[in-house]
Amino acid sequence: MARKPKKQEEEKLPVDNRAHIQGAGIVESQLITDTLEINYMPYCMSVIMSRAIPEIDGFKPSHRKLLYTMYKMGLLNGARTKSANIVGSTMKLNPHGDAAIYETMVRLTRGNEALLHPYVDSKGNFGKAYSKNMQYAASRYTEAKLESFCAELFRDIDKDTVDFVPNYDNTTTEPTLFPVTFPSILVNSNMGIAVGMASNICSFNLREVCETTIALIKNPEHDVLDTMLAPDFRGGGQVIYDRQKMAEVYATGRGPVRLRAKYAYDKSNNCIDIKEIPATTTCEAIIDKIIDLAKTGKVREISDVRDETDKTGLKITIDLKRGADPEKLMQTLFKKTPLEDTFTCNFNVLIAGTPMVLGVKDLLLEWIAYRTECVQRRVYFDLNRARDRLHLLKALQKILLDIDKAIRIVRETEEESQVVPNLMIGFGIDQIQAEYVAEIKLRHLNREYILKRLQDVEQLEKDIADMEDILAHKARIKKIIVDELSDVVKKFGHDRRTEIIYEADDEVTDFEEEIPDYPVLLFFTREGYFKKITPQSWRMGNNHKLKEGDEIIASFETTNNVDLLFFTNRQQVYKAKCNDFEECKASVLGDFVASRLKMDEGENAIFMAVTKDYGGQMLFFFENGKVAKVELASYETKTNRKKLLKAYSDKSEIASFAHITEDGEFVLTSSNGRILLMNSAVIASKTTKDTQGVAVMKLKKGHRLLSAVAYKDGQFVKPARYRTKTLPSAGATISPEDTGEQISLV
Repeated sequence: MARKPKKQEEEKLPVDNRAHIQGAGIVESQLITDTLEINYMPYCMSVIMSRAIPEIDGFKPSHRKLLYTMYKMGLLNGARTKSANIVGSTMKLNPHGDAAIYETMVRLTRGNEALLHPYVDSKGNFGKAYSKNMQYAASRYTEAKLESFCAELFRDIDKDTVDFVPNYDNTTTEPTLFPVTFPSILVNSNMGIAVGMASNICSFNLREVCETTIALIKNPEHDVLDTMLAPDFRGGGQVIYDRQKMAEVYATGRGPVRLRAKYAYDKSNNCIDIKEIPATTTCEAIIDKIIDLAKTGKVREISDVRDETDKTGLKITIDLKRGADPEKLMQTLFKKTPLEDTFTCNFNVLIAGTPMVLGVKDLLLEWIAYRTECVQRRVYFDLNRARDRLHLLKALQKILLDIDKAIRIVRETEEESQVVPNLMIGFGIDQIQAEYVAEIKLRHLNREYILKRLQDVEQLEKDIADMEDILAHKARIKKIIVDELSDVVKKFGHDRRTEIIYEADDEVTDFEEEIPDYPVLLFFTREGYFKKITPQSWRMGNNHKLKEGDEIIASFETTNNVDLLFFTNRQQVYKAKCNDFEECKASVLGDFVASRLKMDEGENAIFMAVTKDYGGQMLFFFENGKVAKVELASYETKTNRKKLLKAYSDKSEIASFAHITEDGEFVLTSSNGRILLMNSAVIASKTTKDTQGVAVMKLKKGHRLLSAVAYKDGQFVKPARYRTKTLPSAGATISPEDTGEQISLV
């Protein structure tokens, strides 16, 4: 076969398309600050302003688009429709995937039990907020409509009470806010995570919120804590109440609220039934933690735990062993499981497009200002409509004087376009009035019809005068808002679901935790790793796994109910219970103490002391040659403080630590090779933890104390060589017969 010419082959070669694109393939440098400003900042603002942070009406854009779509579909009073229909229609306003829209809808339903006052009446499986395993069904299987409660969201929305904006493709409009008749921002919980900020608003009882708002309208100096005691959650449970801490949350809009589950002891079956849990957790998380505690031996009174949730509601059952104290067990579970949890409040709300963290009172005052504007706009809308109506009826009054004249003008006008001008001339009315007269049907051009219409004139004049008076007097607008709030309370108010218990009552039932006691071996490494190993596990395998370059620097044979004190390189000490650490094998690295105890960045544990009664003393050997002796009891605290500052002096770098229960001799070695044998009895004991100590070893300029270790009998041939009668002392150089022994010390 003949070979094709080279030219034809070249024509078949692939064409580099970049050659046809101007600037393609050119790499240009760009400042990272410009990239952040041009590309990232608009995204951040979009997330903050249009997605994650709720506004003063209590809704995020996704919620508002969904509920308004349902309202326009006639689902406020109509029958339920398939959720898939709602999701599809919502896409006209919210151009996101159907999964995201449906998930938003699920949380708003009564069936999901996430909200104190649900907005959507649901039929079908919508999952449960308190269970991560109970997932909702697909949108094609469920049905929904708006709750009657939503009538308060949309009241007078068609009377210019709020602004409307075009949707994303400019085919329809949507409201920027809802003209809610009550402070929904505090009635239902709302959470959002934006970029660089977040919002986490807890729910409050509707009756308490409305009554507090009424009180603030009447008296802006009203203390909201008097009428709005604490948050209220759909799942019930208990709020552990501290008025001072709650006042701080109310004032700043930030802070923790402690929540606790409610339980009942079934004596006949020797079990505990939990039917209300904190809104911040799930029943699976609670059960998993209880099982974990039982497996590790930290809780020994439980024989079984199971989830008995059914159609009647949530229920966790804990079977007890014979002789177990249910109240004492629950106090332990409150401390170690999510049965007691914290809701961290962050009342971050968009006010006029600006994110603000507001306290409860400030938030309610902002809502009052917003609702005042809505009422003013509604009254102004009705006033204009009434004025327009009165204006038209004035034309009918003039026509009533001579109906025949109106008919004659219309009949004798040759061109249709001249009918309105001729009526204007004939009766002295304006164009709008003339258009209205011209559109009256022939059958209505009789005295009876016109007289009936004119009966409204007197009432309209009264209504107009009344509305003008409302707009002129703020007190009347406040009266309208108060009446609307009172009406909402009558229709939808209910008692608190979440019980309030006081912190003083909580302390009365507080029990000392019983820690299981059994033999353990403890190991601590130079790099800050900790291992707790049982003797049985140690006998099965005692080859330590360590990081490269790491070594065991301390080991203890003790029991599980001791306290551990970890001294750090930042002059701090972290306290922990040995029982807080899991048992492990020698073949694992163990727990990294800095991470486990959540130490500060760059901080690491460098010494571990083990104690049961805080007896004995701590010895701190500093590089400047000073030694401090501090009673270990100084580190004992009545409260469960985990971190103590100024655990030892920071005037000089630390060289060595030692925990002693009785005085003994220590070998101090300096960087210039000198050795001093010192008895700790010569150091006076102090209770001040960060004492600088006393000078023990004299050091030449440029040298420092390297180490201090406990002296062992027979360690030196002539130990008297290194002892001294007076301190401080420079020590002695090492003798030739001790050289081999001393090399291992340094």
